Amino acid sequence: MIERIVRLSLQQRLLVVVIALLVAGLLATKRLSVDAFPDVTNVQVQVAAEAPGKSPEEVERFVTIPIELGMTGLPGLTEMRSLNRNGISVITLVFTEKTDIYFARQLVTERLIEVASKMPVGITPVLAPPSTGLGEVYQYTLDHPSDRHRELTVDELSDRHAVQDWIVRPMLRSIPGVAEINTQGGYAREYQVLVNPERLRHYQVSLHEVYQALARNNANSGGGQLPSYAERYLIRGLGLITKPEDIGKIILKEVKGIPVYVKNVAEVTIGSEIRQGAAIKNGYTESVAGIVQMIRGGNAREVVNRIKLKVEEINEGKLLPDGLQIVPFYDRTDLVNAAMFNVAKVLVEGVILVIILLFLFLGDVRSSLIVVATLLLTPLLTFLVMNRYGISANLMSLGGLAIAIGIMVDGSVVVVENTFAKLGERLKSGESKNRIILEAASEVGKPVLFGVGIIILVFMPLLSLEGMEGKMFAPMAITIAIALTISLILSFTLSPVLCSYILKDGGEDDAKVVKKMRAPYERWLHWSLANPKLVVKRSLIALGISLVGFVLLGKAFIPVMQEGSITPVIVRAPNISLDESIKLEFEAIKRIMTIPGVEMAVSRLGKGESPADPGQPNESDPIVTLKPLGDRKLSQEEIAQQIREKLKTLPGIELAISQPIAARVDEMVSGVRSQVAVKIFGDDLVMLQKLGSQIGQILTKMKGSNDLRIEQASGQNYLNIKIDRDAIARYGINVSDVNEVIETAIGGKQASTVYVYEGERHFPLVLRYPASYRNKIDAIENIVLHSPDGAQVLMRDLAEISLIEGPAQISRESGRRRLVVGVNVEGRDLGGFVKEAQELIAKKYRVTSGLYIAMGRPI
Repeated sequence: MIERIVRLSLQQRLLVVVIALLVAGLLATKRLSVDAFPDVTNVQVQVAAEAPGKSPEEVERFVTIPIELGMTGLPGLTEMRSLNRNGISVITLVFTEKTDIYFARQLVTERLIEVASKMPVGITPVLAPPSTGLGEVYQYTLDHPSDRHRELTVDELSDRHAVQDWIVRPMLRSIPGVAEINTQGGYAREYQVLVNPERLRHYQVSLHEVYQALARNNANSGGGQLPSYAERYLIRGLGLITKPEDIGKIILKEVKGIPVYVKNVAEVTIGSEIRQGAAIKNGYTESVAGIVQMIRGGNAREVVNRIKLKVEEINEGKLLPDGLQIVPFYDRTDLVNAAMFNVAKVLVEGVILVIILLFLFLGDVRSSLIVVATLLLTPLLTFLVMNRYGISANLMSLGGLAIAIGIMVDGSVVVVENTFAKLGERLKSGESKNRIILEAASEVGKPVLFGVGIIILVFMPLLSLEGMEGKMFAPMAITIAIALTISLILSFTLSPVLCSYILKDGGEDDAKVVKKMRAPYERWLHWSLANPKLVVKRSLIALGISLVGFVLLGKAFIPVMQEGSITPVIVRAPNISLDESIKLEFEAIKRIMTIPGVEMAVSRLGKGESPADPGQPNESDPIVTLKPLGDRKLSQEEIAQQIREKLKTLPGIELAISQPIAARVDEMVSGVRSQVAVKIFGDDLVMLQKLGSQIGQILTKMKGSNDLRIEQASGQNYLNIKIDRDAIARYGINVSDVNEVIETAIGGKQASTVYVYEGERHFPLVLRYPASYRNKIDAIENIVLHSPDGAQVLMRDLAEISLIEGPAQISRESGRRRLVVGVNVEGRDLGGFVKEAQELIAKKYRVTSGLYIAMGRPI
């Protein structure tokens, strides 16, 4: 077969050269997917459900558990975990790697339809966008050239939030490859009807009546058609609210011909929704930020380039009102370009080194040029195959190519050397040059095939790895196999053809370098053959020493890759208010900005607008952008250590230093943002918290431990209004009546949606009490309810109002509650740290009924 391939190539040698040049030059890197790292995110579907006002326990009981039960038994489902926090549930469903992501989403959607009837009223579970741990490719803020270093006002933040939601977000979402854009920070606008309870009593109107009036007086209607001779008229009833004044003119009741309007009992104002998060820029102002998520399987470089072109068009065309500009603070292409530059540099250096060695050891310029042609074409054709089978160019795949650089030329060197020697022997005798080349290439065909094939087989075990390990290392093994296979094909096709064109004669003389190396080599060879037992004995001793060294060697999954940005995740006490958390975050970012080498710091505090964003006001996720390596004196590790030193004096915080991609991948793959995680499973939250604290003390004392984080399952304050059934029965009041007052008067309840003069924009119309009637405990106790017979009853007479401490969040995995203790490792190997921690924990704690501990590294 090899002889037939070589013969066909020599018969069609011009065609072989043309095809090689065209394919390599025109198609090699076309549309090749490029990213910094391989995407190790598993096949997962996230279900998010917002449940405003419900505690973590209620979210778990009424939302999460019904959904988990509904998802049980899905084809290909391997793991199910959930996070239950105040007002939100996020369930993560992990499927086998063979499961198509969109098939999995379809299965989950079908089950959600079945579960919908079991959900509380007003709660609708939705699917998170089909993104991955590498999905957050571009992040930006809305700035004005005149902002400089001043603090933005509430009105400015509100206006920019509206611009982000109604102008920027739709523009960027239309870009191919963009899955979702999450808005963070600012003030979301809403129309508020602030009802004065004293005026309600004066006009003898209930809160429920105001709610019903608002809901019933904001609609249009259609009355069909009215024929009129040869024409027709469409009949429309126009009753939509068109301006805030219309809200005040809604009638509540009529007393002796005198109407009572909403404006008589309430103040109509434009305010903002209750904020769940904020964005803080460089420690001097709040801002409005957008996080662009790329669709799963997207080409990061292409998607970001499209985004940047669109942003440039928006900024240069001044498409945003009031001169606003989109200013990025995180751009994945910076990391991709830096990673590709480093890998490309290594590849070029490797190619140059191999070329130099070829010229030195082959000793013939023409022979060297033929082998160099194989060396240059092989990577280009490898890119073509990678693109065809959807393998992205990243550090691991291109690293495999760098490993194979020296091996790529093996087959071609053997073929060309043998051909060169045969031409020297037989060409002068008048034999056909092509005939000599055919026989020379065929003669070494099998040894070359077996030699390169064995090298390919050495890397094949990497393909047997599964899960995250497989996704990380399989691209390297596949790239090496592709490159060596292509080099083998070129050795039997292109190399003989180039020999026929380029080689004029041959010879068997060794190059000067080889001659100098031959003599000492032959001496060592003769000595080894004369002392075979001694050679074998020493070889076995060397093998034994290496095995002992391997056992003692520290172990880690992969080295930490520097992303050029740092994410110091800050967690505060669960019961902290958003305003206080913002105040402390300002101080933290100001301190970070004083560190040499920091270019920008933008913090995402709390929850964004995406339903799948589970952030809380006590958590912040800053992105600290570093200056280019050439413009700063400190390394990334040194800057990270300085961040720890600067923030350690802040009161009541837990700090975990990570990087944007690493933190996101950790969270999506395992639900943990630490290098090492101890998972404790059980049903009793108090026991889980107690055991977690004890294990945290063990990990803190270990060498190399850093950034200890214990999942905050408790510590949230609650104001409980426990309804007294006997009391409400005496007044003929139902539980639903009391709950409606709590939800509406205190929490605020949306009665309708206002489509005003702002075109396609719409905002919620919310009914609630003014702040002075609901912002203190005694004000809540004095809220008045109306019984069916008209009696006025205070809230404190119908319920027991108390302050208690309860759960801040409840995590679940595989149908059980779970608490995580996370820690980062510095100054020692990860494998040794995990082994020591396992031994210490196993020695001190025994598995008891209802509890068990699992440990490992999330990524």
